[in-house]
Amino acid sequence: MKALTLIFVILIALLQYPLWLGKGSWLRVWDLNRQISEQQEANARLKARNDSVDAEVRDLKQGFAAIEERARSELGMIKQDEVFYQVLEGMLPAAPAVPAGAAVETRPVVPSAQRSN
Repeated sequence: MKALTLIFVILIALLQYPLWLGKGSWLRVWDLNRQISEQQEANARLKARNDSVDAEVRDLKQGFAAIEERARSELGMIKQDEVFYQVLEGMLPAAPAVPAGAAVETRPVVPSAQRSN
């Protein structure tokens, strides 16, 4: 009786081996499902990027507003008879420094026609 039990235990172990550790095992299936979900996320990101590029291409083919915007922003182009002003942050005159806690007097600006002598 003990020999028969030992034979059944060995037979069950041999049948379970492919299920847990073989080529089509649960571990392999779990790993493949994880890889599939990662690939689907990557595909979704790439599809969103492709959709935005496709929309930009359609806009460039159909309208001149997008072409003009890109020419202005990327190439610095301006229209004929248009005046371009460029303000550089480092070139602005600095305001005089006022020490902390100092009283600052402010006066309203009165147009020259309303000033009394």
